[in-house]
Amino acid sequence: MTTLTAPQRLRCTLPMRRAWGRIINLLDGLQAPALLAARLYVSYVFFNSGLQSLRDWSGTVWLYENEFHVALLPPHVAAVAGTAGELLLPPLLALGLFGRFGALGLFVVNAVALLSYMYALQPPAILMHVIWGILIAVAALWGPGKWSVDHLLSRRRT
Repeated sequence: MTTLTAPQRLRCTLPMRRAWGRIINLLDGLQAPALLAARLYVSYVFFNSGLQSLRDWSGTVWLYENEFHVALLPPHVAAVAGTAGELLLPPLLALGLFGRFGALGLFVVNAVALLSYMYALQPPAILMHVIWGILIAVAALWGPGKWSVDHLLSRRRT
């Protein structure tokens, strides 16, 4: 068995370190588009749900009266609040304008929806709510990213 000297070991590891550095740089460069994709996807889902609620308002109110039992709120108030959240918060999140506020608000909307009618959902639907919650939590915890209005505004202040 041959033992490598320190310079020989260094020559062997330098190419691996450089390759790893390139991989890290590539992954860092993908953060902004990945955050944007997550924000747009979640915004699309919730905004379309809000539009559907508006299209069939009597059906929406019926659901809140009979299916979605939101604690502490009368059904009509819960229907208005839920629909308002689904229509007002997604554009904020999609644009990354007050992105963390939009994300936290949608996280609450998603959690209330899941907890209000989890008993009626099939496992795949519950899983979708969990996935949306994780994507929303990423935007809330790390912010909307470099491809956002928040980032543009923060650069102007400095």
